[in-house]
Amino acid sequence: MRDLRLLRSILFVSGLVVIGIGAATLFAPVAFHEVNGIRLGDDVGLLSETRAAGGALLASGVLIALGAFVSRLAFTAAVVGTLLYLSYGLSRVLSIAVDGVPGSGLVLAAVVETVIGLACAFALVRHLRHGAEAASP
Repeated sequence: MRDLRLLRSILFVSGLVVIGIGAATLFAPVAFHEVNGIRLGDDVGLLSETRAAGGALLASGVLIALGAFVSRLAFTAAVVGTLLYLSYGLSRVLSIAVDGVPGSGLVLAAVVETVIGLACAFALVRHLRHGAEAASP
C-alpha cells in the first residue's frame, strides 16, 4: 500500500510540473523563455516549434498525472515520466558538455529534470516489483 501511495505521489507531482511547463510553453512561450534570458522574438516558425513542444509536454503531463488516479495507466505514466524527464535532463547535460554552460535557470532545470526522472524510474521499478510479487504464487 505504501508503494502505491509513493508511486501515485511521484506521478502526480511530476505530472503537475510538466503540465505547468507545457502550458506555459504552449500559451505564453515568449514570456516563459525570457525568464531564462532566451529571446524568441517574433519568428513565426520558432514560435510554432516552441508551442508544438509545449503541447506535447502538456499532453504528456496529463497522461503522467492521470497515472496517479487510474491504476491501469500507472505503468505507462511511469514509463513516460521516466523517459520524458531523463531525456530532457540528460540532453541538457550533453548540451552543457558540447555547447557550454547556459544560465543558472537552465542548469537548475537539468538538475530538477534528472532528479524527477530518477524518481519516476524508482517508482517504475517499485511498481514492477510490486506487480511481480502480486503475480507470484
